[in-house]
Amino acid sequence: MKVVVIGAGYAGTIAANRLMKKAGGADVTVVNPRGEFVERVRLHEYIAGSGSATTPLADMLNPAIRLVVGSVETIGDGSVTLADGTVLPFDHLVYAAGGAITAPAGTVAVGGFESAGRARTALAALPDGALVTVVGGGLTGIETAAEIAESWPALRVRLLSEGEIGASLGVGARRRVHRELERLGVQLRRGRYEEPDGAGLVLWAIATQVSDLAARSGLAVDDSGRVLVDEFLRSVSDPRIVAVGDGAAVPDARLSCQTALPQGAHGADNLARIIAGAEPKRFSMGYTGQNVSIGRRSAVIQTARRDDTPTRIWFGGRPAAFVKEQVCTMARGAARTANYAWLPAPK
Repeated sequence: MKVVVIGAGYAGTIAANRLMKKAGGADVTVVNPRGEFVERVRLHEYIAGSGSATTPLADMLNPAIRLVVGSVETIGDGSVTLADGTVLPFDHLVYAAGGAITAPAGTVAVGGFESAGRARTALAALPDGALVTVVGGGLTGIETAAEIAESWPALRVRLLSEGEIGASLGVGARRRVHRELERLGVQLRRGRYEEPDGAGLVLWAIATQVSDLAARSGLAVDDSGRVLVDEFLRSVSDPRIVAVGDGAAVPDARLSCQTALPQGAHGADNLARIIAGAEPKRFSMGYTGQNVSIGRRSAVIQTARRDDTPTRIWFGGRPAAFVKEQVCTMARGAARTANYAWLPAPK
């Protein structure tokens, strides 16, 4: 039974490794644009030069999995065609293509490895006193601004957001984030980004777009280009395809590794069931909270109800930084080992 997995992020990597555990007779091929696993949750460290964000996929994937480094041009009827013309047939496919990192002219996106590398190079070339503007008040923007401010104290750092900075956090946690950013000297600004205004570097920390591979392949997608799936994570237009991660239109899902890992694991489990002639099971997951780094020595941990709404419980400082590091390490380890458990969705 041939299974092709498109994408080797958190969702694709755990799905491929889990398939080897649950469907040992499957012939699994992973197609990814690069030969490294990218920890997107660490890209702010890579940009600032305070850490790395890649691991060779050879160290992440089960040795029995075939890795093809390349880009998929289109998904056909039982086969995928790569940009170099290679055709890979499949009996089942895991669509884990994920996001398409883009940014307006004059800015550099922080959410993709290649663009993060450009940001890292541009940052290192700035003179003392140059202004770095980070656009986006979500967790990615907060972490990027804080990491740069801590690692490059001779630069001026501004965080610009149309809405409330840290809006997904509870009131207390959000206030703590604001205080920590100000402690690092980050200027907090509300407003819309229009065009370069004298900043030495503008970093785009808003990621909402996904790969157009599904749409241009004729799969049913939503308005954002995400694959429409049933309750089993199967494509509604081709049940041989399971879609997981950022590129899957799973109701009430938040784009994060906390979402990608259970989707990838469950999608693989369902494929193993189908291959064995059993019925697939409905996907269900609940959230536990959000974690945001404020440099290397501080963080904020916000607990949440399973519907992803924040509770009143949170903590910060060095203990939170320790927990955040353990969470990031655990996410990478889960993708590699395929061992992962999660809470069901609230009833």
